[in-house]
Amino acid sequence: MAEEFHAEPVVVAYVAESASEAMVIRGLLESAGIQTPGSVSTDPFPIPESPEVPNNMDIFVVESQLNEARALIDEYQKADGSADAEEAERESEAGGSGATGA
Repeated sequence: MAEEFHAEPVVVAYVAESASEAMVIRGLLESAGIQTPGSVSTDPFPIPESPEVPNNMDIFVVESQLNEARALIDEYQKADGSADAEEAERESEAGGSGATGA
């Protein structure tokens, strides 16, 4: 499968802040049919560092799929950001209502 793109330039589509984020973004891209060269391994956990440590990990894609990859990542981040905002708002409303349950 990777042989299809061996002559095509590989570019950075995204820089993940952690190993966990890199795995999520690569999974998102690969599930949409976008290849992420350099992430193919027989090891189910190819990233040796701790997922809690920021590493600024590059997510590579073939150049012809760059725009599609960035659009998917942007869409994912917007959806993830709106979910985070909704959760923060619910927590704020619960904490700010004065009801402590006692």
